[in-house]
Amino acid sequence: MVGAENHSRAVEDYLKAVYKLERDGAPASTSDLAKRLGRSAASVTNMVKSLAEQGLVRHVPYHGVRLSAEGRRAALRIIRRHRVIESYLIQRLGYTWDGVHPEAERLEHAASDDLIDRMACALGDPATDPHGSPIPTREGSITRRELQPLVEAEPGTSAIVRQVADRDGDRLRTLSTMGLLLGTKIEVLTMNEAGACTIRIGSVEQSLDAELAAGIRIEPTPTESARDVDPDKG
Repeated sequence: MVGAENHSRAVEDYLKAVYKLERDGAPASTSDLAKRLGRSAASVTNMVKSLAEQGLVRHVPYHGVRLSAEGRRAALRIIRRHRVIESYLIQRLGYTWDGVHPEAERLEHAASDDLIDRMACALGDPATDPHGSPIPTREGSITRRELQPLVEAEPGTSAIVRQVADRDGDRLRTLSTMGLLLGTKIEVLTMNEAGACTIRIGSVEQSLDAELAAGIRIEPTPTESARDVDPDKG
């Protein structure tokens, strides 16, 4: 992202938060921003007003916050830094996926775009980070995969784990203990209305509470029985 303007850490944190909250199409609410960033409602309101004055967001009171084109470019720039740093720390420096997020949060604001590009190049320009999230390109584009939240899966679904939320180290450690890593094949056995579920990993059954399951995205796969059906007889 050559020639991109530098912003303060606070601005970068807000832009990244707005981007992540509005990914599913709806504007980011100021209350959700306050919760995600651990800020007071008044502090968020003041910062959103400042971001709007800088042309980085569009804000309609009571209707939420959206990134402008410039704000989206800046958000993708900091997200690229974060995800490349996470990848480098794990692949080259031996960090674990449950401990790398706080380090990347600190380093993302200090690293230059040139350093990030060199780190990415050294890793072979990975498409995703260690938690399965897509890494924006240096030109500022991002490819999002169509993945299904685990909590929306029906019992009987066979799937592969493709992405996990990276902010809670304790939950990531729990997933590691269960053997629930990226690329793991699972079968959903039960799913209640709250999102708590039971899955099978190999021959082992594991129970996940709703919070743990909510951070997992999967790629459903055909069942063995479905693969055996002759399409001409279906």
